[in-house]
Amino acid sequence: MKDEGRIKLALVEDQELIRKSLRIVLNMEPDLEVRWLAENGQEAIERCRADRPDVVLMDIQMPVLDGVEATKRIKAEWPEVQVIILTTFQEVDLVLGAMNAGAEGYLLKAMDPKDLVSGIRHVFRGETLIPRQMARVIFAQAGSGGATAPEPAAAAAPEDEFGLSEREKQVLKGLADGLSNKEIAALLFISEGTVRNYISSVYSKLDVRNRAEAARMAAERHWLTRPGRDNRDDTRH
Repeated sequence: MKDEGRIKLALVEDQELIRKSLRIVLNMEPDLEVRWLAENGQEAIERCRADRPDVVLMDIQMPVLDGVEATKRIKAEWPEVQVIILTTFQEVDLVLGAMNAGAEGYLLKAMDPKDLVSGIRHVFRGETLIPRQMARVIFAQAGSGGATAPEPAAAAAPEDEFGLSEREKQVLKGLADGLSNKEIAALLFISEGTVRNYISSVYSKLDVRNRAEAARMAAERHWLTRPGRDNRDDTRH
C-alpha cells in the first residue's frame, strides 16, 4: 500500500541509463517515490494526465518535445506540479527558458545524489532551487543582452519605478544572489517570517511569480549590488 506521506516523483529523460539509475537512487529514500518514467516531454504530459506527481525531474534536450515546452504545458495545465530541470553546464543558456516557463529550479545531472535528494525536498517545501555557480552565469547572460533579455528601455528601469522600499530592495538583492529565507534573515537581522512578507510584497510590485523571475529581473536591470555577503557555492535555497 502506498505511503501517502511520500513525495511523488516523475523522471523525464531520454537516456534510459540515467532514467533507471535515478529511479534506483531516489526510491532508496523513505520519503520519495518514483511513480513513472518518460523519455520525452510529450510522454510526460500524457503520464501527468493519468498520474499527477508532486515533482517532475525534467531533462531539457529531448526528442518529440523538449523540456522547456513540456514544462510550459505542464505548468499551464497543472500549476501545482513542481518542475526541476536537470541540465549540464553546457546547457545553461537553455535554462532561462525553462525558468520562464515556470520551473521551480534546476540542477546539474552530474551532482552528488545526496544534493539531488536534498534539492527535491527543498522544492517540495515551496523553495526555489538555483545553484549559485550556475545562477551567476545565467543571470549574467540575461543582463548582457542575450536572446531572453528585455529591450533596452525595460532594462534601464530603476528599482524606484516599482515602488520598492529600501528593505524590499535588500531582500530582492538577497534573492538575486540565491540566498535562502534563513540566510536573508540572518544578513538583515530580521525574522524569516518578515522575510517572507517582504518577498510577497516584492513579487506583487514586480508582477513576478517566483524567486527565479524576481532574480532574473534584478539581473536584467543591473540591481545586483548586494547588501554585503561572502560568496558560497551551495545548492540549498
